[in-house]
Amino acid sequence: MKVALFVPCYIDQLYPDVAWATLELLESHGCTVEVPSEPTCCGQPMANTGCWDDARPLAQKLVEKYAQYDYIVCPSGSCVSMIVNHYADLIPQDDAYLRVKKNTYELCAFLTDVLKITKLDVSFPYRVGLHQSCHGLRELRLGSCSEVMTEEFSKARNLLGLVSDIELADLKRKDECCGFGGTFAVAEEAVSCMMGNDRIFDHEQAGVQVMTAGDMSCLMHMDGLIRRQNKPIAVMHISQILAGRKPEVK
Repeated sequence: MKVALFVPCYIDQLYPDVAWATLELLESHGCTVEVPSEPTCCGQPMANTGCWDDARPLAQKLVEKYAQYDYIVCPSGSCVSMIVNHYADLIPQDDAYLRVKKNTYELCAFLTDVLKITKLDVSFPYRVGLHQSCHGLRELRLGSCSEVMTEEFSKARNLLGLVSDIELADLKRKDECCGFGGTFAVAEEAVSCMMGNDRIFDHEQAGVQVMTAGDMSCLMHMDGLIRRQNKPIAVMHISQILAGRKPEVK
């Protein structure tokens, strides 16, 4: 199985251990993983801001680079959603694009749907709160949404349930937006911060020691609020927990 690891730009620049944890996790389950040279942005920040002419060449470059692989795995639901749901508005739907669209997976979806993992040899003796990002839920269907009357499920929570000694907290509003939204956090700073604080409070009332998610962008937003307010909650990407990393619990 020839797997390409697509590392989002903000992870590459700010949270490289998330990429390393993802790589180690995939290799530990039998994948031959390559990280293509000349990492490229998926173009989401430009597209979200309406700069489609700037996003288009990035989309084309990514498709050309990754079309050769059996699977493309990315530890970010928002980047994956950009590729599989929105590239059709930017570039031609040729064979290369259709192959990339079909074979690109968010990490939890790949572990669940392709590798079909049922066992993890890791221990994480902490109380954990799972933040489920909007892109992952509402565009990739990685879990159920409270506004849709369907059977409740969560691929990320199921994977965390395979970890020994973990205690998963029950949140009151388990699928609410954190307020980041990319450029929304810049254009609507006050609203974004209020939404982020609401999500943090929900984890606080549940006695969470570690907050996790499949999108480091959401965690980055909330971690900034946590740090500024000196709250005793550690933040970790789900790949780090599944790969056996330990938190810096305050």
